[in-house]
Amino acid sequence: MSVQKLPLAKAINESLRKALETDPKVLIMGEDVGKLGGVFRVTDGLQKDFGEGRVIDTPLAESGIVGTAIGLALRGYRPVVEIQFDGFVFPAYDQIVTQLAKMHARALGKIKMPVVIRIPYGGGIGAVEHHSESPEALFAHVAGLKIVSPSTSSDAYWMMQQAIQSDDPVIFFEPKRRYWDKSEVNTEAIPGPLHRARVAREGTDLTLAAYGPMVKVCLEAATAAEEEGRSLEVLDLRSMSPIDFDTIQTSVEKTRRLVVVHEAPVFYGSGAEIAARVTERCFYHLEAPVLRVGGYHAPYPPARLEDEYLPGLDRVLDAVDRSLAY
Repeated sequence: MSVQKLPLAKAINESLRKALETDPKVLIMGEDVGKLGGVFRVTDGLQKDFGEGRVIDTPLAESGIVGTAIGLALRGYRPVVEIQFDGFVFPAYDQIVTQLAKMHARALGKIKMPVVIRIPYGGGIGAVEHHSESPEALFAHVAGLKIVSPSTSSDAYWMMQQAIQSDDPVIFFEPKRRYWDKSEVNTEAIPGPLHRARVAREGTDLTLAAYGPMVKVCLEAATAAEEEGRSLEVLDLRSMSPIDFDTIQTSVEKTRRLVVVHEAPVFYGSGAEIAARVTERCFYHLEAPVLRVGGYHAPYPPARLEDEYLPGLDRVLDAVDRSLAY
């Protein structure tokens, strides 16, 4: 069947399987991705079916993993690297921002870097320190990297295909608390552009813009607001670099209000860039300042406090009330 209802994690697994079948130059690398199938079982069964030469268990050395992937890309391979948890990426930060992101420009376009770095990110799973970070803005700030995050199983499947086919490096942020959410995947569909935002719900009174784990929260907020006679439009941004400002602008010109929602701290978060650009592009359409909802400017807390830290339904609806009060 071409249409299946799959958990988001399984959709990524199926997409990786398809890529391995289609292109012998695709390799998967990371800590425990082979025999274990990954700590979230996203790569389950792939080493068994494709062998240890293509699904490679690596040492616990993120810098070495990414550095090796860069070397493989130089030799014509398309490596897909897994960083086991978001907070583990920082030993590889130097390799990513000073080598991977710069190689294409350094070589005046003669060298391509078809590397995908998969990063399970965000909270909501009750994990310990360094397992619930949202570092996407740190990478979006770096020229030469593409940054994406799916919120549905269909996007997880197709965006992974498109990321692997890209000749530029892609950081693929996977919302780990949505790994088990099921939705339909049509494996024979024709996907839209990788970096185009999606209107997840039509509305007229205010736009909620989110990506990854927060799209579901915004859809729940739109449903709750509807009971009070408010019509909220929900945008799934899907990409944090580049950002589809045209789709955001079209929505804001219709609703005249915008609230940007992400798990990452509001301070210097991606919502700040969106707010600034939308203010420039939609100044004469806005009836309220662009508001932002996100995490606090503090280290991610222990599991018992993460519900207080993470933006939830109440904080999103509070921002909606404040916007509509102008």
